[in-house]
Amino acid sequence: MRVKNIKISIKSDKELFEEVKKITEKLESGEKVKKHEGISFDNLETMRKILTDARIKILKTIKKDNPGSIYELAKMLHRDTKNTFDDVKFLSEMGLIELRKTKNGREKTTPMVKYDKILLEIAV
Repeated sequence: MRVKNIKISIKSDKELFEEVKKITEKLESGEKVKKHEGISFDNLETMRKILTDARIKILKTIKKDNPGSIYELAKMLHRDTKNTFDDVKFLSEMGLIELRKTKNGREKTTPMVKYDKILLEIAV
């Protein structure tokens, strides 16, 4: 099995702008640009507010135990279903969780984590 990683980086707005500028220049000159998946935060404090211990535990539980629904995930975590749903929805919006809706009788949403590691990159 191939290991898939997601990269999280801490970059200032200026650094992010420079990166986008370089990519745009390469594209305009006809160069190929490697697909880049990741999330950038402007500082470590913001990242900590987003990636809380509870949300990291959600990611790990989904990856390890493959819950069939958000309700099942909440039961595994011994958490309130609505709070779990809110965190899962937020992580999905951030691109860290994929959601698959199925309807076999009752509609359910299955959360999925399709990577093996989160890599943190901080430029110095």
